[in-house]
Parts: sequence; structure tokens; C-alpha cells
Amino acid sequence: MKKSILILGAGTAGTIMANQLNKKLDSNEWQITIIDKETKHYYQPGFLFLPFDLYTPEQVVKNIDGFIPKNVQLLRQDVHQIVHSENKLLLADGKVINYDVLVIATGSKIAPEEIQGMDGSEWYKSIFDFYTFDGALNLRNKLRTWEGGKLVVHICEMPIKCPVAPLEFAFMADDFFRKKNMRDKVEIIYVTPMSGAFTKPIAAKELEYLLESKQIKIVSDFNIEKVDTEKKQIVDYGDRSVDYDLLVTVPTNMGDDLILRSAMGDDLNFVPTDKHTLQSKVKENIFVIGDATDIPASKAGAVAHFESDIVTGNILKYIAGEPLDPEFDGHSNCFIETGNGKALLIDFNYEQEPVKGTFPIPGIGPLRLLKENRINHWGKLAFRWIYWNILIKGRPIPFVTSKMKKAGKQINK
Repeated sequence: MKKSILILGAGTAGTIMANQLNKKLDSNEWQITIIDKETKHYYQPGFLFLPFDLYTPEQVVKNIDGFIPKNVQLLRQDVHQIVHSENKLLLADGKVINYDVLVIATGSKIAPEEIQGMDGSEWYKSIFDFYTFDGALNLRNKLRTWEGGKLVVHICEMPIKCPVAPLEFAFMADDFFRKKNMRDKVEIIYVTPMSGAFTKPIAAKELEYLLESKQIKIVSDFNIEKVDTEKKQIVDYGDRSVDYDLLVTVPTNMGDDLILRSAMGDDLNFVPTDKHTLQSKVKENIFVIGDATDIPASKAGAVAHFESDIVTGNILKYIAGEPLDPEFDGHSNCFIETGNGKALLIDFNYEQEPVKGTFPIPGIGPLRLLKENRINHWGKLAFRWIYWNILIKGRPIPFVTSKMKKAGKQINK
């Protein structure tokens, strides 16, 4: 009888794992099953471009089936509970599935209901998000006819998917309204619970300079308590308030409700995970990848791609009864769209802040780190093709490694 590996979630992380494990495991010995009730796969970085009519919906959504290998079983079911003590899943229809190894790739979602007044009648009238497909489309429709006022770009709390996305939205909004010849009619305010524009101080300096040069006001250390929809204000626990005409918010991000039902997560339903091996702290035959983890790395597709090499290798070692490799260093990189056909690129890990240098080939590039230019913008746009054709298919990206390279970077500057 074949042994079973179950992958929960057919998003970015789960799809990558299905493809990688399919290449590494003997199909005569192992049955890989990926479980997800959804039928569509979304290129989530594209949600940022939808509100500004830079991408069409067709460019960011495809059928899940096209990315799952033939030897991998795709089960469209809703999972009610993980009974990790018995190595089994309880499905919503009452069926039970046993497993030998479990990979949790259930991602994260927005939870506007966590903030008083946010999940109310004003949603998609004067309060919007771009972290969901529907949210991005509704915001696109609003921006097409909006006549101006106070645009507040706001983060409820960390962690969130792609921590730089709200900044990118503010920069792109500045560019969008300039091109519409109405920037003088729009006041853009960036509101964050952090003490600066980004979690890493070196990058924060560069990003705050861009906010200043684009006349975007930043309100920091703002820990939201509620949204007063009558006064059109967001209010923090210190009774500070920020007025808005249009609120574009990043609600609290939380792990899947399945993790709560299974009593496996922290207060935000993220799974306690060893930050170097990506083995869960719940049980040794459970591994966690992507946004579902509680590790202090960015929740982004590129990170899931880097993690996948480590998770695949450690699953093979676990099966063989060998010690796991503590190899994941928190490597993350992302393009930051800054508007006007330019972008920044940052590359960092647990220990190393974003610094200047070259990427992906040390000393050559062709991309430049922490430098706003057009080639980085082209790299951002090219990533969509890379995502659909390389990344989620579990293929290696040339010259890009799971572990952060220090060569070609000004590490000590």
C-alpha cells in the first residue's frame, strides 16, 4: 500500500510543493494529494495593478488544474479539522483521510471583522482593499470615477502578505492621479502601525524619502481601534484620528480557520514553525510553508519558492530517518513599484537588512538593489511570466538561490 503525503492548499506554496515532491518521490511508493476547495489560482501580486487598470482580470487568474502534475491527486474538498494526534483529516462531508506526512500551505486571508466598523455598510463604498481579487476590482471601479479628496492608505497590523504592497499602492496612486491631471485634488496619507515606512531601517530610509518626494504624508505608530464610518475617520487606541474620503486598508491578516478548528495555531491562526527547518512545532511529520507559518520572514510568493527547496529536502530526510537541515535563512526579495515606470528591488534575510548591490549575479546584476530605476520596473512586470511559467511549477529560477547570496552586496557599508 502506498504511503500518503497530503498538501493542504493549492495556492502558490502548495502548488510549488506538489510539483517539487512529484519530481522527487517514487510514485509507486507515495501518493501525493493536494486538497483545496477552490477552482481558481490567483497571481496575487497582480492585485496591486488591477485598481489602476494596468492589468486585466484575465492576466491574474487561471484554473488550478493546469498547474497540478498528473501523478498528483487534486481533491476539491473543504477540510473541517486536522487531527494531528492520529495523522488524519476530517473532511467537511464527514470522510476521513489518513496521511504519513502533512504539508500545511493554507495561506492567509484578510479579516476586516477584527476591526470595529471596518466590516460594515461602507465596505466597497468608501472603504476598500486590494488584497483580494474582488476587492481590487471594486477599487478599480471606484478609482475610475473618484473625483478626489483624502486618500488614506492604511495597514491595520503586522504581519501582512507582501509588507511593501501598501507602499507600492501609495506610490502608484500618486502616479495614477498625476497622469489623470488631478494630483492636486488628492491628498495621499500613508498610515502604518510601524515606526517607519518598512520593517527594515535601511530600506525604510529610502522608502520614506520617496514618500516625501511624492508629497505623501506618513502617520506612523498608529494602532487602529476602530473605523468611525459616520465621521469618516480611523481612530487609534491613543484617540488619534485620521480623516478619509477614500480608505484603502490592509485589514488584519490571519491564517485559515482550519488551523483554529484544529487547535494548532497562534492568536492569528499561524502555525508555530521552526524558522530554519520549516518543520512544524506541533508534530514532527507536519511541515509548514508560505503564509501559513509564524516565522519572521515576509509572507510573499518569492519566499514560498525559497522555502520549497528546504521543505522538499527536509521531507526527504524525514522519510529517510535522517536529521533535518536547518538551512532556511529567511531569504526574501521583492520589487517595489514606485510609479512613473520605475521600481526598487530589495533582497534580505533574517539577519541581513536590504543593502545596495547587484542581483541576481554578483557584480553583474543586471538588477540593482535599493536603486530606483526602469530595469527594476521591467523586472517587476516580467515576474508575472516567471510566476506562471516557472515559479509555481517548481522549476529553478536561473541564478536565484534559496539562500541569500552576500557576494555583490555592500554588506558592511
